[in-house]
Amino acid sequence: MRPVYAGAAVEVAAPPQEVFALVTDWPRHREWMFMTSARQVGADRVEAYTGIAPLGFLDTMTIVRREPPSYVLMEHTGTVVRGRGAIRVRPWRGGSRVIWAEELLLPFGVAGRLAWPLVRPVVVALARLSLRRLARLAAREAR
Repeated sequence: MRPVYAGAAVEVAAPPQEVFALVTDWPRHREWMFMTSARQVGADRVEAYTGIAPLGFLDTMTIVRREPPSYVLMEHTGTVVRGRGAIRVRPWRGGSRVIWAEELLLPFGVAGRLAWPLVRPVVVALARLSLRRLARLAAREAR
């Protein structure tokens, strides 16, 4: 099955090194990522739970590439979320620009593929919301 794509970007009033450190501080994800808490469970493994138990899902990931302070590539290995996700942090107008992109293999077969046009705008809106929260948090901490 072909992957689907979703992404979002935000400008951040903080230097790339600080933004990248915040993005890859997995336990701090709960501070900015919508309804998600995360933890590192090995040198290259991360687990994130999205939702409010019991209504949610566990997203297991492997860090495939990490290039501080600009890039992290994750492989989603869970049962619900599979595929790749990347976050890039670039210098931008005295601060940073964060780009979050997902290349996902949809769950639920044909039903997942048919639902994607309805689900994608929600995924993108929640990614944008999370990135705006990240931008506010990083800017506060950069002061």
